[in-house]
Amino acid sequence: MKTRTVALLLTAVLAVYFVLLGGRGVLLIGTGDPVGVGLGIGVLILPLIGAWIAWTNLRFGLKTERMARQLADEGGLPDTTSLPRRASGRVDRDAADAWFEERRVETEADPDDWRSWFRLAQAYDLAGDRGRARETMRKAIALYS
Repeated sequence: MKTRTVALLLTAVLAVYFVLLGGRGVLLIGTGDPVGVGLGIGVLILPLIGAWIAWTNLRFGLKTERMARQLADEGGLPDTTSLPRRASGRVDRDAADAWFEERRVETEADPDDWRSWFRLAQAYDLAGDRGRARETMRKAIALYS
């Protein structure tokens, strides 16, 4: 199954869960008991927060997918298949660091190009730094928009 299909399926399941949870919140508020009303309001807030998180992550994924497709069409999507890998399948640390350094220099040379930021985000991901990869991809998305 494609990643996009799985993400959309899980989001649909999450939406059903949020609706059911919201129903319980309404029932708690309907009790009229101050504790029940308080808990009901809290239970209603949780699906709202969850929906916001799900939406921001879906939007991030869809924009990233669109950018990757455009880069691939332009022939600018980097190919990392030639990098040496460990038995686990992860790229060798020294090779990932060298590849990262190339992407960093590329990005410093043209800091206003979303393509270089996209490739730098891939380099962070390849090096195992997922937090910086997401942060860098957000920068690429901001430049792309």
